[in-house]
Amino acid sequence: MSRQVFLYDPPDRFVAGTVGLPGRRTFFLQATAAGRTTSVALEKAQVEALAERIDELLDEVVRRSGGSTSVPAVAPTELSDTGPLESPVEEEFRVGTMALAWDSESERMIVEAQALVELDADSEEEFAEAEERLLRDDENGPPMLRVRLSGTMARAFAKRALEVVNAGRPPCPLCSLPLDPEGHVCPRQNGYRRSRA
Repeated sequence: MSRQVFLYDPPDRFVAGTVGLPGRRTFFLQATAAGRTTSVALEKAQVEALAERIDELLDEVVRRSGGSTSVPAVAPTELSDTGPLESPVEEEFRVGTMALAWDSESERMIVEAQALVELDADSEEEFAEAEERLLRDDENGPPMLRVRLSGTMARAFAKRALEVVNAGRPPCPLCSLPLDPEGHVCPRQNGYRRSRA
């Protein structure tokens, strides 16, 4: 069976979003174009890392070009996308690995999200060999979402993605761990709570 690649070049919309309540949210990347939508699930930390790396890569593009690129230094406010994910959100796969690249000829950011694959190996060497085979196998590899974005769209994606990550539960002022609606046992207080008398 050949590899399934969901290609958006370019998408009409590419966003990170969530489904569920804070503390129980599922994170998604969602690409939409020409009446089709692809949604892939991933971890909160993956969304945050992707957004940060996109900004870092775009900053480097701006720096190396001496400002003579079409990449904006910050996300344009007119491209701000605060809308919800397209419904229904149907998960195509859960993301395992992601990759970023910059195509300097077309001035496009390439974002790839590949499905999580469990490798069966008895040793670290076997695992490394299996992983290498998987990465080289373009034809029969796991499903992949590939999106090509302008620098402007990439900046807007990164800004929204970081806002989505930070819109969860507020942090505890003492330990910085997320506060749960049901209560929070803070490690900085060793579980001690004042009684309400």
